[in-house]
Amino acid sequence: MAYVPGAALLAALVVGCSAGTGTDGSAADSRPGGPTTSPAAPAGKYRTLPDPCRSVTHSTLKDLLPGVAELPEDQQENAYAGTASLTYDTDRRVGCTWKSEAPDSSRSLSLDFERVVSYDTSVSDDDRADEVYGKKEAAAHLPSSASDAPSDAPSDSSSPSDSSSPSGSAPSDGKTDEETGGKSGDGSTEAAENLQPHVLDDLGDAAFLDDLLIQAGSAAQHRTVSVVFRTSNVIVTVQYTEQPALSTEIPDSKELQEKAQALARKLVDKFGE
Repeated sequence: MAYVPGAALLAALVVGCSAGTGTDGSAADSRPGGPTTSPAAPAGKYRTLPDPCRSVTHSTLKDLLPGVAELPEDQQENAYAGTASLTYDTDRRVGCTWKSEAPDSSRSLSLDFERVVSYDTSVSDDDRADEVYGKKEAAAHLPSSASDAPSDAPSDSSSPSDSSSPSGSAPSDGKTDEETGGKSGDGSTEAAENLQPHVLDDLGDAAFLDDLLIQAGSAAQHRTVSVVFRTSNVIVTVQYTEQPALSTEIPDSKELQEKAQALARKLVDKFGE
């Protein structure tokens, strides 16, 4: 084959240009002052929400809502099915409510699941959910120590969560020692303090319990125990309410708190499945 000097020179020029410019843009990106792109914050663990009306077993509902067992069988099924909350985006927020009537008292249970999504690429879904949870905890005005525990004097109280809470409870007239569990069996101060609203250290990523006695005149009063916890980018609110048939009776804080916490722990396990 004949040797062509011009063709060899052209090939050398092409190779030299290719080596100098590169195809991955590394030369341009390495220049001082060039644009840089930060990686987006990680998305939350949960992309969807479970059905809250199917998140509580019949055996648990039977324990929480004793009046349902006294209904005819067909009505029991409807009562255990619960009523779904009206929402416009079931991937972001869902809820369910159950109610029961018994001769001695009426009880209700509500669940609210909120999946938090951060639209700021520098803030993760988990961090944004932690901010939302923090606002709910702050709104509950939990006593930070025994000296901050409510006294018999009326004080301003807030509901256990913000205005988006599914309970829609009216503001409390104040939390007294008796109203927040002070009427313990042995009358000890320690037993009363254990029933005060407080942070829960061993539930989800963060959690707190609130306990409100709502007084709406002399003929009606009911207690609502709320457990709010965060697991990754989901915030769960459990609200358990009892209203005695007699206006002179005060619902037992210990029973309501224990049952609300037990349900919350089951829900943490369910989200972990």
